Amino acid sequence: MADLSNPKKTIEVIQKYKFVFQKKFGQNFLIDAHVVEKILSSAALTQEDCVLEIGPGIGTMTQALAERAGQVIAVEIDRNLIPILSDTLVGYSNVTVICADILKMDLKKLAQEQNGGRPFKVVANLPYYITTPIIMGLLEGDVPVETITIMVQKEVADRIKEEPGKKEYGALSLAVQYYAKPEIVANVPPNCFMPRPKVGSAVIRLTRYQEPPVFTVDEKLMFALIRASFNQRRKTLVNGLLNSPEIVYTKEQIQTALEEQNLSLSVRGETLSLQQFAELSNSLVKMIEKEEE
Repeated sequence: MADLSNPKKTIEVIQKYKFVFQKKFGQNFLIDAHVVEKILSSAALTQEDCVLEIGPGIGTMTQALAERAGQVIAVEIDRNLIPILSDTLVGYSNVTVICADILKMDLKKLAQEQNGGRPFKVVANLPYYITTPIIMGLLEGDVPVETITIMVQKEVADRIKEEPGKKEYGALSLAVQYYAKPEIVANVPPNCFMPRPKVGSAVIRLTRYQEPPVFTVDEKLMFALIRASFNQRRKTLVNGLLNSPEIVYTKEQIQTALEEQNLSLSVRGETLSLQQFAELSNSLVKMIEKEEE
C-alpha cells in the first residue's frame, strides 16, 4: 500500500481525483511520516482497541491506524474525500468510513454499535476552526473515551496544558483539566502539512480521568464561575462574577465565600486553580443551603 505520508504520493492522489482543498473544512493533510509515527506511538494502540479517527482526509493516518488497532472508525465530513478513501483504504477490512459531521453524531450510540459500548481511543488531525467544540463534545458528552491523541494549533495545546497565573491559562485549560490529564507530545512545524498552515501545530494527548481530580457539589455552578472569571480577565473575581448573568449571588455572598477560602477580595480569576474554583462553588452552595434552613 502506498505510503501517503510521502508528499509525492499525496500529490498523486490529489491530482488523480482532482481534489480541491476546502477552506471551510480547514483541510491540512499531514505529509510527514515521523509525525504520523509520533502520533501512533503516543496513542499506544493494541489489537484490542477501537479507534475513532476524526477527519481522515485521504487516509494517511487511517492506514497506519488500521495496521495497529483492531478496528478504525473514520468520520469524514467532506463528501469529495469518500471516493478517495474507498481507494486508499481498499486493503483494510477493519476500517469503517462514515461521511458525517462529528459534532452532530451520537457517539455513545456509535460506541455501542461498533465497539460494544467500550471506550474509543480518539486519534485525529483536527480542523483548527472547530478544535474546541470537538474536544469539549468528546469530554462533556456521555461519550466513552479512553484517550484523545490529537493534532491541534500549538496555541490551543499550550492553553490546554497551562497553569494558573500564566498568560494562556483560561476557561479551556480548566475545562479540559477537569476531565482529562493533558500532555503535549510533540511540536509540529507548518512544513509537515499540505497546504501549509500559517501557524505551528502540536500533538496533545488527553487521558480521560475515571473520576474528576476535584470534588464539586454543583458542576454547572463551578463552570459558570470559571466562565464569568475569564470573560473579563482584567476585573477582580468579585466584579467578574457580579457582571455575569449566569451568577445569581450577591456581592456579600461572593465576598464571604472568598474569605472562607482565604482568598483576597481583590483576587483575579486567572490566578485560581481548578481546586480553588471547586471549593468556591462548594462554599456558595453550602451558604444558600444554610440560609434556606
